[in-house]
Formats: sequence, C-alpha cells, structure tokens
Amino acid sequence: MNPLLTRLQPYPFERLRALTKDVRPNPDLAPISLGIGEPKHPTPEFLKLALTSSLDGLAAYPATAGLPAMRRACAGWIERRYGVTLDADTEILPVNGSREALFSLAQTVIDPSRDRERGGPVIVCPNPFYQIYEGSAYLSGATPVFANSDPARNFAADWSQIDDETWSRTQLLFVCSPGNPTGAVVPMEEWEQLFALSDRHGFVIASDECYSEIYFRDEPPLGALQAARRLGRGLERLVVLTSLSKRSNVPGLRSGFVAGDPALLKAFLLYRTYHGSAMSTTVQQASITAWDDEAHVVENREMYRRKFAQVTPVLAEVMDVALPDASFYLWARVPEAVCGGSDTEFTRELLAQYNVAVLPGSYLAREAHGINPGAGRVRMALVAGVDECLEAAHRIAAFIRASTTS
Repeated sequence: MNPLLTRLQPYPFERLRALTKDVRPNPDLAPISLGIGEPKHPTPEFLKLALTSSLDGLAAYPATAGLPAMRRACAGWIERRYGVTLDADTEILPVNGSREALFSLAQTVIDPSRDRERGGPVIVCPNPFYQIYEGSAYLSGATPVFANSDPARNFAADWSQIDDETWSRTQLLFVCSPGNPTGAVVPMEEWEQLFALSDRHGFVIASDECYSEIYFRDEPPLGALQAARRLGRGLERLVVLTSLSKRSNVPGLRSGFVAGDPALLKAFLLYRTYHGSAMSTTVQQASITAWDDEAHVVENREMYRRKFAQVTPVLAEVMDVALPDASFYLWARVPEAVCGGSDTEFTRELLAQYNVAVLPGSYLAREAHGINPGAGRVRMALVAGVDECLEAAHRIAAFIRASTTS
C-alpha cells in the first residue's frame, strides 16, 4: 500500500459520525441538518431537460479536453462575470467538479524530488480549510503548511505566519475565495501580496472559487483572474477552479472547469488523459446550458439572501456570528457559558436536545502556530429551505438560552 495514505486524517463527516454515534436525538423534534454543505435548492427544470435530451452522447468516449462548445461556454461566462477574455482552446479545461481537480492538480504541479535536503516541497493552505487541500498535499509528496484565519480581519488568512524559508520551498498555494467555512473574500491588496510572493518564489496559485455566485453585497466577489488583469499581470502560475454545484444546484452533475496559465493547463491535460477523468458528453451538454444562463443563478442567490437575512439576526442575539461576505455558511462562535465553549460538546448536546446537526469548527482546521483556529466555532450550512433553516436557528437560540440560564 502507498505509505502516504497513512498520513490522511478522517474526513470531517466521518469524525462527526464518530462524535455523535452514541447520541440519541430528541425524538419529539424533526431532524434538521446544517452539517453538510450540499445544496438543497431545487435543480432548475431546464437543466434537467438539457441533461435528459443529451443522452445520445453516451454512445461515444468523451475527449479529456472537452467539447469546444463547452470550453467556449466556460470562457464566455468568465468574460461576462469577470471581464477577462481567455483562449477557450488553451486556457480552459473542463473537470468533473472542483474537488477532483483540486486533488489532481497537486499531482501535476508538485515535484517531490525538490528540496529534499530542506524537508521537501510545501503546499500552503488557509486554516480552517477544505480538507482536499491537505489530502492532495500528502499524496503528492508535499507537506501542508497552514496560515490561520484572523477573526479581527474578517477571517482573512494571515499569510505573514508563513516564514520566508517555507515560502522558498512552496510549490503550490491554495486560496479559497469566498472561503469555506468563513465566507471571507480575498481583497485586491491581498492578491497583490500573494502574486508578489509567487513571483519571488515561483510557486503556483490555485484559487478555489466554487462559492463565487452566492454573495450578499451588491458587488460580486473579486476573482483571481480579475485581480491579475487589474494589476496588469499575465496568467503565469495562476489557475482558478470553479463549479456548477453551488451556482446551479447540481452537485450530482460533477461539472466544473479550471482556467488560467496555458502551460499549466497543458500539463494538467496530459495528466488527466492518463488519469481517465474526461467529462461525459451528456454532462457537458447540460453544463453548456447552465453556464449560458444567468437568470437561475440570480434567483438562487436571492433565495440565499432572503434566508440569511432571516436566520442571521436570530442567531446573532445569542452567539458571535455575522453575515459572511459570501458562501452559504455561518461561522459562529460557541458562547463560553455553553458547554464551556467547546465546539464538539456543543454539537453533541444540540443534537441530543434539539435534533439539529452542525459541524465542529475544529474538525475543519489543524493545530498551527499554537492554536486550532476552528476550535470553539461551529459551521452551519444554510442549504435547506428558509422555513427549515429558520426553525433550526430558533432551536439553537433556545438551546443557548436554556444552557445559560440553567
């Protein structure tokens, strides 16, 4: 067996199941899950029709590079959304959702033979983080190094925690904007800092932007390609990954794309050709329809806005939580008077007493720089309907009030 597999930690939801396996949820209340970030809004009917009307594509092997029409649709969306013009033939590559692409990108980028005498290559990640970043690091032969989020700066990653020697061994930097689980968006000043570090040390930046279309301010989140163009940069050592899962409520479609540096995408295409990860032609046809339509995205965003506008004030009365920049998560601090501020005990007791599932924040982070920046927080995924999420918020508020007055 590959010995690197032993470095992988249990996935957060596996840890959550172990944490709550002996908990008997309150049978008098219907279960509500805010634990898994899986979109629950209905898939638009026109996308279902686009999928079922494209079944003839099942009779042929798909090309790993994707259909030209698929790449053009992705490039067209990038231009409309970010004002950035890309070459659809060399700067766009369809992928089976951002998750598999994030993982396999590291296998393409990392050279495990470099810097062995200094401890080997490094992948830098935000902390807390999407767990695929860590797994991709270990299985590519690199070591993950974490930059903790700073609550005082809207949970922006504190990249200054990474010393110059570590940056010199860094081959890949994962950025998540809007962030999971904090919802923080990387501003222009931070992009300028990261691009300067990439220029100095030669590492690749991979920007995970799968939550970009769920936002609560008037101005949409800044993207990495957009930031690069505004700074007068090219696309060297920069790739962006995005997906239809959250944008269009089709997580089961497994459809996204990678855009950016054509030299990187050429190597990534070679890797994927052998990896056997071509997107089904049927899925591509439905994806073209999704990327070409914006009306359903606006409607989806408005549903989240209405939901967060109702839920956030209920929770803000009893805990430290605020509307994020973007994404569909609330990143809330557990009151010290409730379960001693423990995110894991809060999760267990909330499930036992009020039948609401949340995810401990410590499961989404690692101990780094002397702390686990997720400890004492919980992630709430507001993916269900308004009524269900609002009911969950009222139960959480009742649980906290009961715990602080008993």
